[in-house]
Amino acid sequence: MPDVTARAEPGHHAVPEERPRPEPGPGRSRHAGRTRRRGRGGFGAAGPGELVLRYTLLVLVLLLLISPFLWQLSTSLKSLHEDIYTETPSFLPQQPTLDNYTQVTETIPVWSYALNSLIVAVIVVLGNAVGATLAGYALARLRFRGAKLLLVGFLSTLVLPGEVTIISQYITVRGLGLADTLLGVALPGAIGMLNVLLMRTAFMAIPQEMDEAAVIDGATPWQRLIRIGLPNVRGMLSVITIFAFIGAWDDFLWPLIVLNDPENFTLTVGLQYLNGTFTNNPRLPAAGTMISFIPIVILFASLQRFFFRGVEEGAIKG
Repeated sequence: MPDVTARAEPGHHAVPEERPRPEPGPGRSRHAGRTRRRGRGGFGAAGPGELVLRYTLLVLVLLLLISPFLWQLSTSLKSLHEDIYTETPSFLPQQPTLDNYTQVTETIPVWSYALNSLIVAVIVVLGNAVGATLAGYALARLRFRGAKLLLVGFLSTLVLPGEVTIISQYITVRGLGLADTLLGVALPGAIGMLNVLLMRTAFMAIPQEMDEAAVIDGATPWQRLIRIGLPNVRGMLSVITIFAFIGAWDDFLWPLIVLNDPENFTLTVGLQYLNGTFTNNPRLPAAGTMISFIPIVILFASLQRFFFRGVEEGAIKG
C-alpha cells in the first residue's frame, strides 16, 4: 500500500497526499526470487535421483509391454530360411518378407472371420454405449427406490470372475436359441457392469446445479440426459467404446464354446487353424496376430483424443 500523509493548506481541509513506494533493492528482489523458486518446488517435488528412478521404471515397464508385440511383428516378417530359435534372439529380420501374410489369407478365410468379429464387436459396442449410458445416468441422477441396492448388486458382480458364470451364460444362450450364432456370442458382453460404473462416475462429476436449473426450466429426464449429460461425458463414452471393442474383438474362450459352424467363427477362433497337426510354423500365427491387431490400432488412433479426455475426467482430482 502506498504511504499516505495529510497536507494542510491555509483555509483548506487536510488533503491526503500519496508518496511513491520505494523500489525493492537488489537484495530484496533476490530474496523474492528464492521464495518463488521454493514455492514452485513445494511439497513432494521430485529430485534428480527420483526422476531418474521414475523414468528407469517406466522404460522397463514399456519394454515388458512392447517386447512381445515387437517379437510377433519380427517373426511375421521372417522368411522360412531364417531360424527364429537362435540362442541370441534377433528382432530385425535378415530377409523381410510378406509371404507369411499371403499364406495366412490362403490357409483360412481371414476376411470372413474378421467380418464375423467386426459384427460381434459392433453389437457389443452399441449395447455398452446405449445400455451403460442409460444405466449409469439412472444410478447417478435419478432418485428411485432401491437405487443403492442396485448399485451394490452391480459392484458385487465385479468380484466374480467370468469363468464362474460362463456355464450359466451358455445355458441361457442355448435356451434362447442363440447357440452357434454371432448374436449369442455378443449378448453376454452387450452391457458390462464396469462400463455402467464408469458412466455413473462420469455423470456424477457433472455439477448438480446444472440439473437443478434444467428441472426448474421444465426439462424432462430425457432432455437432461441428451442436452446436459451426454455432451459432458463424451470422453468417458469413448473410453468404454474402446474397452468394449477390444474385449469383444480379442475374446477367445466364449466364442470357442458357443460356435460350432466354421463359417461363424470369429478371427481369434479361426486363427487356431494356422497351427497344423503335423507341421508348426510360428510365422503364420504371428502374421495372423498382426492382422487381428490392425483394427484395434485404427480404432484407438481415431478415438485417442476423446480417450485421454475421458481418462482425465475419471481421475481423482486433488
